[in-house]
Amino acid sequence: MYAITGITGKVGGEVARALSKAGHALRAVVRDPRKGAIWADLGCEVAVADMSDVAALTTAFSGTAGVFVLLPPVFDPSPDFPETRATVAALRQALEDAHPQRVVCISTIGAQAKRENLLTQLSIMEQSLDDLSIPITFLRPAWFMENCSWDVTPARDTGVIASFLQPLGKPLPMVATADVGHVAAELFQENWTGRQVIELEGPARVSPNEIARTFAEILAHPVRAEAVPRQTWEQLFRSQGMNHPEPRMRMLDGFNEGWIEFEHGESKRQKGRIGLKEVLKNLVDGK
Repeated sequence: MYAITGITGKVGGEVARALSKAGHALRAVVRDPRKGAIWADLGCEVAVADMSDVAALTTAFSGTAGVFVLLPPVFDPSPDFPETRATVAALRQALEDAHPQRVVCISTIGAQAKRENLLTQLSIMEQSLDDLSIPITFLRPAWFMENCSWDVTPARDTGVIASFLQPLGKPLPMVATADVGHVAAELFQENWTGRQVIELEGPARVSPNEIARTFAEILAHPVRAEAVPRQTWEQLFRSQGMNHPEPRMRMLDGFNEGWIEFEHGESKRQKGRIGLKEVLKNLVDGK
């Protein structure tokens, strides 16, 4: 049996479906029991546990062949990331107490970066779990193509998508969440020991201009990308309700300036199978 956190999201759901299709029993770890109902109907066990509740997590992880870990996102963290540090401390203690046979954690491209940014939360997770006595894989995916969901409505209605990724012609590492889920599920079914890092991107790098061109092809009308000026970011993010926009801004700087990148060379990197057009078409069809 495999315990899956984040099962109600895109990546966790893909992991669960892939493992279930391969004939494995699952335990859905959810905070809200109502969201576990759909998985219960599919034959999964359901464990209700907040990611900061050591006792509940320990129960959820106990007796399993593996645990899939996806930290709940904190998009507006307080300085020094206290929310993430508390969650990671609880997670580590629960894994130590439950001692599953192996663990796969979703981390991120750039987890090794020394400059603090929004993704530092996943660096904190890697550092905390690094010396567990349980075999553990940190799966570091690229920027999710599904982040383009925010662009569907403006692409369709105005023909202009705003881009914080700049310059507009620069190809960046991106990946489909379905590929991330499939790779995570495959890792559970492979034989490995100790600690390992797996880096994952899509079949080709993608620029904001290419995203616009692909939307234009799907929507059958012109679409162009427009850069959001860097000097406007802080005011814009604060107007959207953020109290601490600096980590998000530094993350975007990291992608744009190139210091958020994969740690290892391309020869050691896995490539997904799903391309940009397939992802964007699914997003458009879903709106």
